[in-house]
Amino acid sequence: MAYSNYEREFKMLLQGNEDSVRRIIKSCDSDVHFNYLKILKKPFIVIRAAGSFGVDLVAVRGDVSFPIEIKASATKLVHFSDSSGRALQQAAELKAECLRANVFPLYAHRLKGVRGDDPWRVSTIEIDGLEGRNRTLHRAIPRVHITKAGNIALNWETAMPLHRFIDYLCG
Repeated sequence: MAYSNYEREFKMLLQGNEDSVRRIIKSCDSDVHFNYLKILKKPFIVIRAAGSFGVDLVAVRGDVSFPIEIKASATKLVHFSDSSGRALQQAAELKAECLRANVFPLYAHRLKGVRGDDPWRVSTIEIDGLEGRNRTLHRAIPRVHITKAGNIALNWETAMPLHRFIDYLCG
């Protein structure tokens, strides 16, 4: 899998790269602007995961860490289905690994062409048995959409804007 510009952008945002943060907020409202600036004081180490278990990045900080899968699209709904069933298998493997490690995965969806609004949204899947900060944070994040066929779909409209997630993490 190629390392996309969107993966790089998300990585730089969570790492608190000032140029990346300022580029994303230059056309946003003041509340979005203010929330994004909080990551500059409480950044993550973000490691490229090279696509194992469907994970693109891993964010690590003293109080919380999580694997991240990045999706970018021109549409507000992104389906994880494919004809081979590999997407569902990867999602199941990721959930099993997260259960074992007592963490939750973060799905980040970048809507292409957004102006004047936060272009990123985040969601997660249901993970039982989380403890501490992971449990508290997991409760606040909207769940991915599960289709009638049991596939995962990211819905940009119902997911949490990244600036709100950052506010929650750094507030």
